[in-house]
Amino acid sequence: MEEKTANKTHKVLLNNRKNGSFSGVVDVLSFDVAEILLETEQGMLLIKGNNLHVNRLSLEKGEVDVEGRIDSLAYSEVKDYGKQAESFFGRLFK
Repeated sequence: MEEKTANKTHKVLLNNRKNGSFSGVVDVLSFDVAEILLETEQGMLLIKGNNLHVNRLSLEKGEVDVEGRIDSLAYSEVKDYGKQAESFFGRLFK
């Protein structure tokens, strides 16, 4: 069985941990000066750092440019993100 993400393109270009260009972005789920959460063609991408700003956003082209000090990039599956959010809200409203 072939994996679904094999034909989907996602690129990351990081310059000096200060500027990042991302393609293959489906949606921007949240952002603030410390974290940016993107849904990409390859899964969820959490960008952590300081003074983070979204400089350019084009969901039609699937491109996002980020500026600030980028400390980490972490990927997870979209289905895993949904389970974490569901369990958090499930616990919160019990």
